[in-house]
Amino acid sequence: MNYYHFLNDNKRLGYGDNRHVQVGKWYRVKEPIKLCQYGMHASENILDALSYAESNTLCLVELTDDVIHANDKSVASGRKVICMLDVEMILHEFACKCAERALKTAKVTDERCWKAIKVKRQWMKNLATDDELAAARAAARAATWDAAEAAAWAAAWDAAEAAAWAAAEAAAWAAWAAWDAWDAGDAAGDAARAAARAARAAARAAAEAAEAAEAAEKQWQQKTLLRMIEKARAQR
Repeated sequence: MNYYHFLNDNKRLGYGDNRHVQVGKWYRVKEPIKLCQYGMHASENILDALSYAESNTLCLVELTDDVIHANDKSVASGRKVICMLDVEMILHEFACKCAERALKTAKVTDERCWKAIKVKRQWMKNLATDDELAAARAAARAATWDAAEAAAWAAAWDAAEAAAWAAAEAAAWAAWAAWDAWDAGDAAGDAARAAARAARAAARAAAEAAEAAEAAEKQWQQKTLLRMIEKARAQR
């Protein structure tokens, strides 16, 4: 079985090991492995791997020898990288897609949210400056707080109306997704963090808008991100 793992930005093993990781080479540890503390970690689900990402370097890996499984990750005493890919721009685009779905699900019409996504895509193509991106982020942040305030008022004044509450909550979470999709920054891993946050916000917006929609949203996210990555691999 293959798993997904995001390497550190320097492409070296963690936990004080510091060996430089190369594709096709097995790396093993001798000491007892322990989840989140020591060993060769990876996740079967790419969205789970994304939630732990500290960089934009995605690896498709194999695990071997002793393996301990948990809900969203596994740890082994041996791991080999099958394929390594810089997915920074893929993750930025994925975050934009998640944000768009959240806004549509919650029927958000606030142009500040939609413009944040538009400017982010222009920035990705070097058609928008950092200052323009920052301005779009500020506007999306204001829209986020406006939507969150609307949700709070809906709960305070009409708590009996579940539909009104769900709509307001969905709008708030959709606005969060649009804001999170903006995050570019200079630090390694910002694209991964933006994608993970936008995906979570989109799933939450779907859950608030319609019963049992969260699982369907996560399934779409999983398939979409994998398809984007496979396309990038094929073009290398």
